[in-house]
Amino acid sequence: MAADGNITKDLIYDAVAPDDFESMLELDRYGARSTAFDKIISATHDHFWDPLDPKYIDFSEPLDMEKVMILPEKFHGALQLDYVRDHLGTEANIIAFANASTLRTFSSILHGEQGALNLSASLCHVLKDQGAQEYAANQTREEARHVTAFARYIKARWGRPRPCGVVLQQLLVDIISAPEVYKKIIGMQMLVEGLAMGAFATSFQYNRDPLARKLFQLVMTDEAFHHKFGKIWADRTIPHLTEAEHEIIEMWAAHCFQTLLFNLVAPTQNVGLYEEFGLDPNRVIEEMGKLINDETRREDMKEATNIFRVLVKTLLNAGIITERTKAFYAVYVDIDELKDEGDKMVGDDIAEEGIKYLQEINFKDRARQVLIAAE
Repeated sequence: MAADGNITKDLIYDAVAPDDFESMLELDRYGARSTAFDKIISATHDHFWDPLDPKYIDFSEPLDMEKVMILPEKFHGALQLDYVRDHLGTEANIIAFANASTLRTFSSILHGEQGALNLSASLCHVLKDQGAQEYAANQTREEARHVTAFARYIKARWGRPRPCGVVLQQLLVDIISAPEVYKKIIGMQMLVEGLAMGAFATSFQYNRDPLARKLFQLVMTDEAFHHKFGKIWADRTIPHLTEAEHEIIEMWAAHCFQTLLFNLVAPTQNVGLYEEFGLDPNRVIEEMGKLINDETRREDMKEATNIFRVLVKTLLNAGIITERTKAFYAVYVDIDELKDEGDKMVGDDIAEEGIKYLQEINFKDRARQVLIAAE
């Protein structure tokens, strides 16, 4: 391990301190550029989209929020409680509660995208390889349009987002401010991006708002490539780790996973929602605690698009999970079953269809520009 704490096994991930700009001016650096990310960078043109251009996505599409429950009841655990349903009373109130819960989900996604933007930008400051740096700059641009898109969607449906949950906010701060590149890549490029792919695939599958479905598909055309960046890092790093280094990386991954699993969708994160509808937060949390346990988590994770199942598969495919932590993950998922599924990730098919949609739009635009130029 390097003196600065970075576990670097490939020069393309060589890094400097964030304030060491002088290293970026080294002459030999300009003559060295990895080709590892060239395919991902070149593919940018295939999945370009503009959240401000209605030909890609039109945020003026209407939706009757008083009649349409954007995400089905099974995504709102509190609605399983008789206390909550009896208190809400009418179907209109139940829909309002569910959509207010969905607002918090979209707000978390928005904050996560902001975190991904800042993380990508921070990699631009520290990665010395030109190819790796160009990739990071490219992702920064794409994450910026995600922030714009989710902010516009929330504004169109609710007006204003809700604050970031304490647990998610602290994890994002830890990842972004971490001086070690491996923490950034595992935390964001693998776990948070993996979480996003699972969440987006689930929301695309079950969402009742056509505008939201289109938004998720467009974002997934970008996220599928971001996820590949983490996979390239794993392929070039994990096989060359010492036992001590692997343990450091494996335990960091387990820490991030555990933080997300036990807190991200916990009822304690929705106290403001319960208060907004006149519910006793303590009673809701207590009764929800009787419904949520290791058995219910294990049952939920049997679904391919379950966000935490996707996270375990991401770590497993990367070679990060060993006998040290296998038992921890095996409490919730069948590790052998995940191995048999191969490398294909949930959401890949959705992203591929989205790319075809974007290619058709972008090809028409380029063809039109050529015709105008030829006149």
